[in-house]
Amino acid sequence: MPQATLRTSRIRLVPLSDEHLEHEVELDADPEVMRYLGTPRTHAEVEGLHRRRLAVAERVPGLGFWAGLVDGAFVGWWILEPPERADQGPVDGQAELGYRLLRRYWRQGLASEGARELIRHGFEDLGLTRIFAETMTVNAGSRATMAAVGLAYVRTFHLQHDDPLPGTELGEVEYAVTREDWLGRRGAEARDGR
Repeated sequence: MPQATLRTSRIRLVPLSDEHLEHEVELDADPEVMRYLGTPRTHAEVEGLHRRRLAVAERVPGLGFWAGLVDGAFVGWWILEPPERADQGPVDGQAELGYRLLRRYWRQGLASEGARELIRHGFEDLGLTRIFAETMTVNAGSRATMAAVGLAYVRTFHLQHDDPLPGTELGEVEYAVTREDWLGRRGAEARDGR
């Protein structure tokens, strides 16, 4: 299954491609965007990451990175990718959700809107059984987005870092939702008329 183009009421999510590279450079060069991810990245570093981001779509059919466009303007990217570390569990049936938006599009509900669509796509179209997301414990904004889209706190864990960011000592958190829980919530919302 090739990576699909998805839509929400405001966002068109298209498979990430070479035409989005300069937008990725802008995103990864912003110190505030990168605050919980590492130091801002150079053009050359982002070019290397761009190749790896495109390769995600080749690893598991249907998964990958999506560029989010609002009225034709790039606002950020969203991802569903297979687990990469042993502690994240088996690759089959699950994917990690992620998102990164240009700062001028923060606090407009776009991160959660795009994330909800990827969760829907993962469960309804791709048949995933579990979707999870991770962030630093101190990243309150991302944690709030995870909770808002229906992911529940699972665990706190610690990774080894060569150059730890402030707050690293408090660890990382994982949030997740299973297909069964997601379907149950959707059924309850439909019964309640939401």
